Amino acid sequence: MSNTPTQQTNRLDRRKARTRAALIRAAQTLIAEGRMNVPILEITQAADVGMGSFYNHFDSKEQLFEAAVEAVMDGYGQLLDELTADIEDPAEVFACSFRLTGRLYRREPELSRVLLNNVLRLLSADTGLAPRARRDIAAAVEAGRFDVEDLDVAVTMTASALLALGQLLHDQPERDVEETTDRVTEDLLRMLGVPRRQAQRICSLPLPDIDALRGDGSVA
Repeated sequence: MSNTPTQQTNRLDRRKARTRAALIRAAQTLIAEGRMNVPILEITQAADVGMGSFYNHFDSKEQLFEAAVEAVMDGYGQLLDELTADIEDPAEVFACSFRLTGRLYRREPELSRVLLNNVLRLLSADTGLAPRARRDIAAAVEAGRFDVEDLDVAVTMTASALLALGQLLHDQPERDVEETTDRVTEDLLRMLGVPRRQAQRICSLPLPDIDALRGDGSVA
């Protein structure tokens, strides 16, 4: 029996996946540039796909931008999970993720601008950084490493500190990203109940190597 129909279906699925990915990449670039009011035609031109292809994947421009933001947040969140998988102390997991994300602002400026341009979504999203921060803080509280009375407040403080850090690093390109990020992380740990010396020790620990994990050094 010929497998031609199956092969054709697989090729069609791959083509659809490539088209969707191209649209999402184009949308991420536009978000990073702060250009979210562009017409759909401009998006399809940037993605090098036809106008009809757009509506095969998305009902509206807003739906595309939502998918683009979710892809960035969830992709980076999954990367953080991989990089911290071998860390046993939940306080160190939390700090490692925060320190890596701070460095991301200089390492991946386009990706970081997507995060900064979606402040409210970062706080309320079901995927990406916010739910992972909640998970890590809750784990540290359960292990007795953090002293937190209101988990929602702790997550909000963490997200606010992360976004403010990102804006500071963008506004002051001459600022040392590692020193500044580690200082903010240490202060955040102390707000969450970690003693000063422990917070200093945690923030002086070596970080996982993103290049070794992803090969090309890209987190996108």
